[in-house]
Amino acid sequence: MSTNPTLEIRNLHVAVEGKPILKGVNLVVRKGEVHALMGPNGSGKSTLANALMGHPRYEVTEGDILFQGASILEMDPDERARKGLFLAFQYPTAIPGVSVANFLRTALTARRKEMGEEKPMPPKEFRALVKEKMALLKMDESFAGRYLNDGFSGGEKKRAEILQLAVLRPEIAVLDETDSGLDIDALRIVSEGVNATVGPDLGVLLITHYQRLLNYIKPDFVHVLVDGRIVKSGGAELAHELEKLGYDWIREGAAA
Repeated sequence: MSTNPTLEIRNLHVAVEGKPILKGVNLVVRKGEVHALMGPNGSGKSTLANALMGHPRYEVTEGDILFQGASILEMDPDERARKGLFLAFQYPTAIPGVSVANFLRTALTARRKEMGEEKPMPPKEFRALVKEKMALLKMDESFAGRYLNDGFSGGEKKRAEILQLAVLRPEIAVLDETDSGLDIDALRIVSEGVNATVGPDLGVLLITHYQRLLNYIKPDFVHVLVDGRIVKSGGAELAHELEKLGYDWIREGAAA
């Protein structure tokens, strides 16, 4: 495992429409690690995800985000994605007219180019790759021909994102509330897909409100975000404490 941080968040302050949301977040995620970021509603979890991907509504007012040792603040979202930073959104957007397979092929070609592979993956090889990853996620092969997220159920949208993760093989994946809207079966399948994708070449920042996702995806580190700051960090056991005791004891400790 590399000792160099792949993603480093330094003293990050973010405002939305002039209102401060993040107030000095520090976090390092290396390849091969799974970090869970938990916190009550309104603590700034999704703001952090959007700031990491460069959403224009989220203004970085102080601090920096480093990816592979270089600041990405001036990069647009597309460039960040090509570099190997992946974000699975809480509410994925539908793209009528663009099939899942075509979207994946375009994204993979851009990612390969960034990694020095000038030629697109041969069609036969690409089809075999997508078929293999869809089998992993228990997805019917007809799914590849459907328009991306158009008429998808909540579970299908999440599976489509984990399929992207499996095919594109980024360096860091930020999964924002991946468990929202999933029934227990879909949650298990999506979690198995994440677990099968995680390895020494992928670092994961898992943003979640509930501990239930962490029953399936075991984090190496758990961080608690309250009022725009990480106020406590620990191992997987911290998530179980939060499940039992809620966030009030953390809030009280942070205010003391």
